[in-house]
Amino acid sequence: MKIIFMGTPDYAQSILKALLKTQDIEVVAVYTQPDRPVGRKKVMTAPLVKTLAQENKVDVYQPNKLRDKEVVDELLKIKCDYIVVAAYGQILPQEILDHSPCINLHASILPQYRGASPIQQTLLNDDKQTGVTAMLMDIGLDTGDILKIESIEVSKDEMVESLFDRLTSLACTLTLDVLQNFQSLKKVPQDNALSTHCTKITKANGEVSFDDAHTLYNKYRAYTPWPGIYLCNGLKLKKIQLLEKCSENESGKILSIDSESIVVGCTKGTLKIFSVQAPSKKEVDIASYINGKRLRVEDYLS
Repeated sequence: MKIIFMGTPDYAQSILKALLKTQDIEVVAVYTQPDRPVGRKKVMTAPLVKTLAQENKVDVYQPNKLRDKEVVDELLKIKCDYIVVAAYGQILPQEILDHSPCINLHASILPQYRGASPIQQTLLNDDKQTGVTAMLMDIGLDTGDILKIESIEVSKDEMVESLFDRLTSLACTLTLDVLQNFQSLKKVPQDNALSTHCTKITKANGEVSFDDAHTLYNKYRAYTPWPGIYLCNGLKLKKIQLLEKCSENESGKILSIDSESIVVGCTKGTLKIFSVQAPSKKEVDIASYINGKRLRVEDYLS
């Protein structure tokens, strides 16, 4: 079968790699976002999907706007059986949706967590289960009929990178399954009344305070390594652990100190902190930091 693939980040790269390795699938074109400036030096950097496609001699298209008429007309000339979409970053116009069945791999159990950051939202909400939904795309944002869902359990201390890797592996398997069995799959409409949404993450999402230990810890799980979590004074909390979530304390008060960590009280619950990073400084163990600041038990970290 002939596939047009649309995607941009490493999640999409892994799915594309699975497609390229499958014998009865031919990827005839890849659509991805334009190269972007990256880092302090603003070096123009290609999306991972583009690099993989070029290594496999697949034609790559990088339109700024997929909706432009000339872009749509060009795509419609490419014959394909399916269009597979994974974290592409642009809405598909109706003309493309009508060209071939468009299958999207979304990293949540739809209709929960439509939008840009479903994996992080799973951790922020401390969900015990998540998964990947294969969906037949329509003109809406993650609103199309469900083709198949695969689910996994989420451990209470799982970090976003670990969950991302497991969901990516699940998405690769599900993609091939859905393509090979598409004709026999039952299309199930989503219940819009049950839908929830999640937005694009910004650096500002990483700011935390010692109000609720459980909430702060879930932000740590969701936002490490990016954007990371940090206090209003810019101090980044690099390695932490949730001790308990029920006690009442003074916010930010140091309750105990040992050789490897400190225990800090939150308005509700307590956290153990192992390492931090001050603005424009390197990450250090917490003992070095509090010694440099001459902080002791009953002082405040915030």
